[in-house]
Amino acid sequence: MDAAPRPIPDVGGFLRKATLAARLGRIGVMVRRGGLTYLSAERLLRIRQELKRLQRDNVPGEALEFGVALGGSAIMIARHVRGQRRFLGYDVFGLIPPPGAKDPQAAHQRYAEITSGHSAGIGGQLYYGYRNDLMGEVSGRLASFGVPVDGHSVTLVQGRFEETVPATLPDQVAFAHIDCDWHDPVAHILASLLPRLSPGAAIVIDDYEDYGGCRSATDAFLAAHPEMEMMATSPNALLRRRTTPRQSAS
Repeated sequence: MDAAPRPIPDVGGFLRKATLAARLGRIGVMVRRGGLTYLSAERLLRIRQELKRLQRDNVPGEALEFGVALGGSAIMIARHVRGQRRFLGYDVFGLIPPPGAKDPQAAHQRYAEITSGHSAGIGGQLYYGYRNDLMGEVSGRLASFGVPVDGHSVTLVQGRFEETVPATLPDQVAFAHIDCDWHDPVAHILASLLPRLSPGAAIVIDDYEDYGGCRSATDAFLAAHPEMEMMATSPNALLRRRTTPRQSAS
């Protein structure tokens, strides 16, 4: 009797994953394997590539994140800019605020799932919004990766964005990662960042293709501010501040 044919290994898929992991870097791989981020490897890679570009081009300013959650992407950002820029992470460090009137029904359904207590965490973990001391957990993780919260090089700012922003923003911003889902916080953060963005600065918006409110807030911001340019929309959106004024069509 003939033996069943053996499945052919997906060598191409293995090589693609290995190449992506190499490009992502050791810290990015570690935070994903540790279940510390919801971001895909491709989304983390976008962040890493922009941070490298900002360093190469000597774009001045600090690095910020809005929506820290378990701290995985914060760890990667803070490690990358260590010794070059300050890192500030903004979050309520608890249950996220609800969506608003400008968010579609899907966002409200998602929030109902969260508030019901039945939202699943990464890999079977307790969902981050249900944890008693999320800020303490994130602080501990940052320290374990060599970027302790010291109030200067690394700072965590707790509170709703409309309460902490723009009052606690640095004067100059080179990079911001916005991961806060709903329309109103995205719109508020973008408007608050604009006067502080250096020429060439980058904003990565995680939820542009995931939540309609985030998308509409971003689109309205871009339409109102031609000094900002959309460079990509997938897997996460990338905005840059132009280094030269946009030329009007003749």
